[in-house]
Amino acid sequence: MSAVKKGDVGDEPQAHRIRITLTSQSVANVEKVCRELIKRAKDKKLRVKGPVRLPTKVLRHHTRKTPNGEGSKTWDFFEMRIHKRLIDLQSSSEVLKQIININIEPGVEVEVTIHSG
Repeated sequence: MSAVKKGDVGDEPQAHRIRITLTSQSVANVEKVCRELIKRAKDKKLRVKGPVRLPTKVLRHHTRKTPNGEGSKTWDFFEMRIHKRLIDLQSSSEVLKQIININIEPGVEVEVTIHSG
């Protein structure tokens, strides 16, 4: 009989399901960070899913041009677009630290969620 049972893992670090969420107002910055993260993950031979492009949120704000409400009713329209990407990885925490240690573009928010699996 062998000392290791079927399905038992030796001294390998535990793999976690990791979801990286990138958010920014600039599409180019988000895509650049996505490319860099995926490239580093594939260099480490990890399973990568993504980037999943989520629908763009458009925040609109309408305001009157005149400060006192008199005169013709003219309006200003402002909008801000929020772009979001998801990347799913399957790796250990140590490898994740090496992958995420990149130069992130200004204006890009990175949120990492780790699920034990």
